[in-house]
Amino acid sequence: MRVLIVANNISMRMGGEAVLPFHYLRELKALGVDFHALAHARVRDELKASGLWEDGRFDFVEDAAIEKAVNEAGKHAPQAIRDRVFMSAIAAITGARIARRARAIAREKGVDVIHQPTPVSPKFPSFLTNMPAPVVIGPMNGGMSFPPAFEKEYSQGSTGAVGAARALSGVFNRLIRGKLTAARILVANERTLAALPAVIDKSKVATLAENGVDLSLWNPPAAQKPVDPVFVFVGRLVWLKGVELLIEAFERVPPNARLVIIGDGPELEKLKALAKKSSADGRIEFRGFMKQPEIRDVLAGATALILPSLHECGGTVILEAFACRTPAIATDWGGPKEYVTPQTGFLVPPDGRQSFIDGLAATMTRFAQDPDLAARMGEAARAHVIANFSWRAKALQMIEIYKSAIGERR
Repeated sequence: MRVLIVANNISMRMGGEAVLPFHYLRELKALGVDFHALAHARVRDELKASGLWEDGRFDFVEDAAIEKAVNEAGKHAPQAIRDRVFMSAIAAITGARIARRARAIAREKGVDVIHQPTPVSPKFPSFLTNMPAPVVIGPMNGGMSFPPAFEKEYSQGSTGAVGAARALSGVFNRLIRGKLTAARILVANERTLAALPAVIDKSKVATLAENGVDLSLWNPPAAQKPVDPVFVFVGRLVWLKGVELLIEAFERVPPNARLVIIGDGPELEKLKALAKKSSADGRIEFRGFMKQPEIRDVLAGATALILPSLHECGGTVILEAFACRTPAIATDWGGPKEYVTPQTGFLVPPDGRQSFIDGLAATMTRFAQDPDLAARMGEAARAHVIANFSWRAKALQMIEIYKSAIGERR
């Protein structure tokens, strides 16, 4: 069986959904599956330096003038508009160009099945039409909006544009027919299923979790939880992650606690200034970008991960924390609510700004006042992720999906 993985970005460095095709390729290679991959040239150097690289197995498309022009225009827009509108436009342009190349590669290489793991948006059309092999798309994970209490403050004016695009998704998917003609459509949850355009045949839709964990990496030795509590945030520092709310909540946590913020992004300097002005100044540490093994070691020694994001379809970092025997505090919204159970952490309802801050403070305080709670929940979290979210198990499931799609084509 020869598999072609098609994605705009295949990258651990970029994070987000770009890591998904990287994980599939790593597992397929380890399982001895004959693979080929196609992506944008921006990830070429990273892939060449990775353990995935084999000459002749990777193809790339270069930047076109139109992509550069749209990117330049987006620099002058608010970040929400840039991320949700201009970046989507660039993804569509790149996707169309990649699809043309994918068609040629599939013929040249005698590909048996084509897998498009990203984009994960259920409404975004796929350009993989008229392919010489069956196409598997997903798992997708989307249909997200901001919590109603935060919509006006955090959408930065993008709600109208996003709403219009979603309303037109049926039209787009009739014109750009990749999802209509795909052999399999995979969704992560009921929210995503409900968000699929009505024109898609639901009989070819199956459910498979979007995210997973590489247990060969996220497998630190069991460590004793710290006497003085340490809470850790990991993620890109952008407005929708809610880190400014976390800093405000942390002011009310017992003074022996520390907050470690790992990640980089456009909000970094603003958040540093906010922390410096807060009464918790001196207890909040910004670590910047860190490599995964370094993050693993920090999480293993933490009391809890905290993810106050207000627009999070997935939340892979929660699963990575669980693998490190570290429970999570997260927003009761989107992806995190599907991962965090009463045995593995706490979910805080985003019902309003002040009540959300109060909830974050209360759950951190609960961990601070009960040193054994993190250890108990951490063991349950590790067992939960092993049973349900191993990347190896996901890859084996995906191979069976490939075989089913190939069998139907024949």
